[in-house]
Amino acid sequence: MFQTLYSYFWWERLWLPANLTWADLEDRDGRVYAKASDLYITLPLALLFLVVRHLFETYVATPLAGLLNVKEKVRLKATPNAVLEKFYAATSKHPKQADVEMLSKKSGCTVRQVERWFRRRRNQDRPSLLKKFREASWRFTFYLIAFIAGMAVIVDSMLPSQYWYYMIELSFYWSLLFSIASDVKRKVGVPSPLSQCPCPVPRAPLTSRAPLTSCAPQSAKMFNYAGWRNTCNNIFIVFAAVFIITRLVILPFWIMHCTVFYPLDLYPAFFGYYFFNFMMVVLQSLHIFWAYLIIRMAQKFITGKVVEDERSDREETDNSEEEEEVAKNGPLSNGHPVLNNNHRKTD
Repeated sequence: MFQTLYSYFWWERLWLPANLTWADLEDRDGRVYAKASDLYITLPLALLFLVVRHLFETYVATPLAGLLNVKEKVRLKATPNAVLEKFYAATSKHPKQADVEMLSKKSGCTVRQVERWFRRRRNQDRPSLLKKFREASWRFTFYLIAFIAGMAVIVDSMLPSQYWYYMIELSFYWSLLFSIASDVKRKVGVPSPLSQCPCPVPRAPLTSRAPLTSCAPQSAKMFNYAGWRNTCNNIFIVFAAVFIITRLVILPFWIMHCTVFYPLDLYPAFFGYYFFNFMMVVLQSLHIFWAYLIIRMAQKFITGKVVEDERSDREETDNSEEEEEVAKNGPLSNGHPVLNNNHRKTD
């Protein structure tokens, strides 16, 4: 059965034009062709990336965070409570009011104490600011190097450089897949490795993938974690302009034009041709969706509203103690009760 599936998957009429066979792509006369088995090398390279990332985050990103004065907020830990912990792990991290009242009776805590416990417990699960900074630093460094290398590869007419560009980028995305469980989690988001798919025109995906637009968001995150709001906003302006020009103008009207029309001058359309261009259309649809989000954020920026990553998981403020003090003693001023001097004087 496996052999049958293997034969169907590598059926020549799926991936090659009618006038070509796999035998035509065998190495001969000094010409070397890419093979599917070459992808095996990306797995050990991905593991190497994980090792390099650990060393980078430990010996480069962490000291850099100190230089940029990236400070952690003091987090109050939730006191151990078996009843609340069981509900948190098995049912919901955000209990409804009816659940809070039920848990209050079961645990012997007040409703306010239960709400406070869940706030603190959720904050414990959120990644620290240093962890976010280290991850953004690692991705920014790789994307910057990949962008510079991509520009060099586009200029270089030698196929080996393009081959290794693909292998290294694919290895990097494998490493991100391996570390997805420990990386900073986002509420929503669609990854973009679709642009890594092979192409009948070798330089087309290189031009569309040279990851300049991936550098800007990561560097903006770094400066945001460091509290450099103006720098972060300026980077966002550059990112928005570059993204719209490259992904909504250059990619559809130059790159996709080449992949749709030029191959038909060499051979009739076949499944691989339609499959690749379908994937390019999916990628372009994602770009349009991302551009919509970027433009919406730009509108907020222009109108003076705060521009944030809408996927970010914000830390909740644990202000329940202050609320309790207000309930008991009235408004607070610098943490101390404000005396009410409006009482009526007696004669």
